[in-house]
Amino acid sequence: MTRKLVGFAGIFSALLACLVVLVIGSPSAQSEEAQFVFGTPDEPAEAWLLSAGGRIYDRWWDALDRDEPKETHPAYPADGNKSGSATWRCKECHGWDYRGRDGRYGSGSHYTGIKGINGAKGRDPALIAKLLRDAPHGYSAEMIKDDELARIAAFVSRGQDDTARFVAPETGAVKGDKERGKAIFQSVCAACHGFQGKLLNWGSTKKPAYVGTEANAAPDEVLHKIRNSHPGAAMINLRAFAIEDAAAVLAYAKTLPQK
Repeated sequence: MTRKLVGFAGIFSALLACLVVLVIGSPSAQSEEAQFVFGTPDEPAEAWLLSAGGRIYDRWWDALDRDEPKETHPAYPADGNKSGSATWRCKECHGWDYRGRDGRYGSGSHYTGIKGINGAKGRDPALIAKLLRDAPHGYSAEMIKDDELARIAAFVSRGQDDTARFVAPETGAVKGDKERGKAIFQSVCAACHGFQGKLLNWGSTKKPAYVGTEANAAPDEVLHKIRNSHPGAAMINLRAFAIEDAAAVLAYAKTLPQK
């Protein structure tokens, strides 16, 4: 009788183990996903390099699997509205449209009075990396390693999109081919977000934040993420394709349910 119980227990444990693997993935699968999110290709393509830099620009500690800063950045303006780790994000001063005080962060809760990075287009990445190490930026090697700093320097030099061509600075209206966006979204993006863009919710049950919600509330941010993906997440991006394709997806995303 005891041996039968042990046998049943063993079978149950094996079934449970299989269920866990099906639900959360095998350790090897998890390792492969982590490699995709935080690793580096053996021979990085230009598109990968620029999108990786774009994720560092977004939120570098999530992009690089580092500790989140606790203190407010020493160079963050005293009259700014943010504090703590938010002040260490490049986008917090320079904006999702890369134009800083001259763009959509020219007023409102993100206003700092700091200029954008658009003037650095085409500049030597080595000089950009040096600026990021020196004051007032002050990103240490413990925060962002040299090879990682080279990625964001490349992004600043060669990866900035002219967001204003597709997202109106004053109104946030989006210019893009919605039918083209529908085709891309339904055949690519829907694999994770669902056909209605409601499979992932960044908000709460009472106040959801779906693809449609975010595309309408922060279109320039969503365009940046379509082009570079979200830091720390196994998300595809359209960096290897024309910017017009990303704008088309954004235009279609604005038509999706917001709640």
